[in-house]
Amino acid sequence: MKRILDIGHTDLRLFLKHKSAYVWLFAMPLAFVYFMGFANHGPGKPYNRTPPVLVENADTNFLGRIFLDELSSQNMWLLDPTNRETAARVIRIPADFTSRVLRQQQSKVQFLRHDASEEADAALIEVRLVRALIAMNGHLLEAATATNLPGTLTEEKLRAVMARPNLVSLNAKFAGRKPVPSGFNFSLPGNLVMYLMMNLLIFGGATVAAERRNGVIKRLMVHPVTRLELVMGKIYGLMLLGVVQIVFFLAVGKFLFHVNLGANLPAVTLTLLVFAWVAGSLGVLVGSLVAAHDRVTKRPTRIRLKPWWDRWLPRMIA
Repeated sequence: MKRILDIGHTDLRLFLKHKSAYVWLFAMPLAFVYFMGFANHGPGKPYNRTPPVLVENADTNFLGRIFLDELSSQNMWLLDPTNRETAARVIRIPADFTSRVLRQQQSKVQFLRHDASEEADAALIEVRLVRALIAMNGHLLEAATATNLPGTLTEEKLRAVMARPNLVSLNAKFAGRKPVPSGFNFSLPGNLVMYLMMNLLIFGGATVAAERRNGVIKRLMVHPVTRLELVMGKIYGLMLLGVVQIVFFLAVGKFLFHVNLGANLPAVTLTLLVFAWVAGSLGVLVGSLVAAHDRVTKRPTRIRLKPWWDRWLPRMIA
C-alpha cells in the first residue's frame, strides 16, 4: 500500500511542476464555465420562462400606459416593434381603450397568433395576460368604489390605488423541489465533468506512454514493486489530480459563481471520485496501448490517396 501511495504522490508532484498543467486544469475550464454560463443567462429562467410578446398599443391615453405597466409586472418580456419576427404572440390594445373604460363600456384586448411560435409559449403568455386583465379590473373597481362618482377616474388616482400594499397576496410557485439549472448552475457541472474526463485521459495516457518510451517503467520494475502496485499507483496519482480539479471547481462555483451545490454534496463528491477513478483507469489503459506519448495528444493525420491515373499517366506518356 505504501508503494502505491508513493507512486501516486510522486506523479502528482511532478505533474504540478509544469506551468502548462495549470492552464488545462484551471484556466481553460474556468474560461469555458464563465462564457457558457454567461451565454446561458437569458430573459427569465428555464423553470420560469418569459416568452417574447409584442404589444401594439394604439391607445394614447393613460389607461393604455397603465396596462403596459401591468403587463410588465406579470413577468412579460415586451419586445420592441422592430423585433416583431421573434414574438411568440401579439397583444393589441385598441385606440378607444381608455375612453370606453371611462364610459363604463366593455373594451376588448386582442390576443393574436404569430406564425412559427410554440403552443407552450402561447399558453404562458395567455395566462399572464389574463392575470394582468384581472389585476387591471381589480384596480379599476377599487378606484371606482373609493370615489363613487362616474367620470372622475384619473391617472393619479389609479396609480395611487396600484401603489397601495395588497391586503391579500397569492404566493405561487412552480412545481418541483429543484429548479432547472441555468447560467453557471448549468455550465459548471458540465464543464467540470468534460474537462475531468479529458484531462485524466490525455495526461494519464501521455504520461504512461512517455514513461514507457523513456524507460522509467523499466527502472521502476527494478525496485520491489509489483505490476499491480505500479498500475494502482498510476491510477491513484491520476485520481489525486482529479481531486485537485474537483475541489477547485466546487470551491469556485460555490463562492465565486454562487452555484447551488444542493443538499446531496457528499453523494455528488462520491460520484465525481468514482468518475475520476474510471477516467484515470482509462488513461492508464490508453498509455499502455499507445507506443508514443505524442499520439495521445495529436489528432490522427489524414492520408490522401491519389487516383490511379496520377500514378500511371506520367509513365504512359513517357
